[in-house]
Amino acid sequence: MTGRLPKTASVAHATQGEKLFAPAAERNSTVLCQLLRDHAPAQGKALELASGTGQHVVAFAQACPGLIWQPSDVSDYRCASINAYRSEAALPNLEPATTLDATCPGWGAERAGMSLIILVNLLHLIPSQPAVTVVSEAVHALEPEGRFILYGPFMRGGTFISDGDARFHAQLSKADPEIGYKNDTDVEDSLRQAGAARIKRVEMPANNLAFVVSR
Repeated sequence: MTGRLPKTASVAHATQGEKLFAPAAERNSTVLCQLLRDHAPAQGKALELASGTGQHVVAFAQACPGLIWQPSDVSDYRCASINAYRSEAALPNLEPATTLDATCPGWGAERAGMSLIILVNLLHLIPSQPAVTVVSEAVHALEPEGRFILYGPFMRGGTFISDGDARFHAQLSKADPEIGYKNDTDVEDSLRQAGAARIKRVEMPANNLAFVVSR
């Protein structure tokens, strides 16, 4: 992930011990858990990419107890936060965090056989080619009929759907011209080229969009 981000892009602060707290993760956990209840498989192996603080994956493991959850992140200090939340929650279906850079080619083959992969709020924070790599590798990592759920802010048909989205994109692009909102149709094209058999779009609160992808 790029190191040049505006302060509004990713807000997490230290709390008890090694735990980090992200207000945005707290706000959207409920809608994400409902998204999973509606579209995730009932059983199998689940991988969260870019798990961040660990708040989401604990909620996901509680919402979908039939899945064995594997959190991951590229950052050691975020992995430490994930593990702190995991220890506190003491859930039997939540594994320790693993280090994974989802923008690196090849990880899909190494993590093959996933029933579910979920990625929340990352693509607008990385350049276009790494974003293509992330979605392509995620599709490759799925078992037959596995699901990839991709959530975040996107342009629709090359257009921002609110003034707030346009402002946030401008802030991102000013910090790093290579990052910013991705177009929904470009994401769908990348998913199909990677081998996605079905793509369902789910409009989410706060102008967000979810892609529910089946291999």
